[in-house]
Amino acid sequence: MMGYGSGMGAGGWIAMTVFLIALLVLVVWGVTRLLPAGGRGPDAGPPRAETPEEILDRRFARGEIDGEAYQRMRTEITSARTGRK
Repeated sequence: MMGYGSGMGAGGWIAMTVFLIALLVLVVWGVTRLLPAGGRGPDAGPPRAETPEEILDRRFARGEIDGEAYQRMRTEITSARTGRK
């Protein structure tokens, strides 16, 4: 009446260790897939680069450039994109 006899052998300990490590890896992988990475969802692609128009709009909104410079730069960007001067 000693319970389980002589206990678990070396093979049992190895199998239990491998199983627990695999389970831990699976849980960590699942959590990283479900939680957003840096504010982005799991299906989001690489971050999109700002267009020149967006940069110009942001600078104008912050007051870094005045209305005249904004209009001049916006015209230059548009003409460069369309190929017209």
